[in-house]
Amino acid sequence: MAPLRALRFCAALALALALLPAAVRGEEEAAGDCHQFTNRSCEECLKNVTCLWCASSKQCVPYPVRRILPPADLCELRSARWGVCWVNFEALIIAMSVVGGMILIMLAVCCCCCCKKKSKKPDKEDERAARERERRRVRQEERRAEMKSRHDEIRRKYGLFKEENPYAKFDN
Repeated sequence: MAPLRALRFCAALALALALLPAAVRGEEEAAGDCHQFTNRSCEECLKNVTCLWCASSKQCVPYPVRRILPPADLCELRSARWGVCWVNFEALIIAMSVVGGMILIMLAVCCCCCCKKKSKKPDKEDERAARERERRRVRQEERRAEMKSRHDEIRRKYGLFKEENPYAKFDN
């Protein structure tokens, strides 16, 4: 039941936002049209998108487009209806505040989770891979040194070893 209510609310909000430009354009020309629906039904009043229905006084008045919310002297928020008859401005404001707050909280949680994950210390797998790379590097250096010493021995054996000074052997 709650998802259906939320869906209706979203539809009413979308309708209200879609009809707002039309209400701004026709405020002056429709001022006389709205008053003729006073003491009738909400549905008849709200057929004209420029009208605001006040449920407590059963008045149909032009929507004050210069202000976002209707002033209290025109109609209380809890009894003001615009766009659809079953959504009042008070419920609309509360619902939009809750939804907006939830979105902000979700964004903050997502940002915190992403930042926390990036600043986290390297995990065990990364450390294990780094240790393995270091072991391989050390073994490779040992093998290189061993091969170099073997090659140097072979060069000495066959007289191919390059000494620092080739004339050093004649100094004796």
